[in-house]
Amino acid sequence: MNIGQALALRGEPESYERQENAWLLEHITKIDSFDLVMKKAQELTAEQEKAYTSALERIAAGEPLAYVTGSQPFWTLDLKVTKDTLVPRPDTEVLVETVLKLDLPEDARVADLGTGTGAIALSLASERSEWKLVASDIYEPTLEVAKFNAEEHDIENVEFVLGSWLKPFGRQFFDVIASNPPYIDANDAHMKDLATEPERALVSAKNGLADIEEIIVQAKKHLTVNGWVVLEHGYDQADAVQHLFRQAGYKQVRTVKDYGGNDRVTLGCWPQ
Repeated sequence: MNIGQALALRGEPESYERQENAWLLEHITKIDSFDLVMKKAQELTAEQEKAYTSALERIAAGEPLAYVTGSQPFWTLDLKVTKDTLVPRPDTEVLVETVLKLDLPEDARVADLGTGTGAIALSLASERSEWKLVASDIYEPTLEVAKFNAEEHDIENVEFVLGSWLKPFGRQFFDVIASNPPYIDANDAHMKDLATEPERALVSAKNGLADIEEIIVQAKKHLTVNGWVVLEHGYDQADAVQHLFRQAGYKQVRTVKDYGGNDRVTLGCWPQ
């Protein structure tokens, strides 16, 4: 099988499946995905062909490409991904953009709760070397992945802490508390498409709002004056999340849309 035949093995021309094929072949052959078409006559070795077809079988069974390759591009970083972490999605980059646009002190202190791969904390830290970031996660194997990603990218302004939401932080205060928490209801039809990813990082009680509510309430004790909470949520949860912010006393509550035009990130400012 040559590279051209391998690229055409799944999906229609210009489809996302073809793009995944290219990323997978890049991972296996170490040829940049943009150069694959120029080398489409090049034959795969028997070992490469076996690795490629086996990987396609895993994807067809519902496994994300990132679990197959062991990494996922996010922001400007390539992050290690394991089955102990969610796969970072492009929608979460909207949260990173939102935080970067806030009017914050030059030496801002930022917390990233439920950090997973470290995607949010490490992206912010890579853009603002003068900020001090703290990233928490409840699951130690997940936190080890985030630490690995920090070391891999020589990012030194992030501290990693084991624990649930803001409980590990004692009397620490932050200018921003950010999170992409679990926000999917256990009975949501989309869960069947996410079966290979850790349920603890996806599902939350109260129609997906329990963890969001807990963060909003806990954060009030850890925010500086005019500090912000910035949360990712489901496309249909903006009204409910805004209500939770306002009910808790936050001001300047607003929602930011993702790249697909869906409500995705809601933030509020603590005025007291």
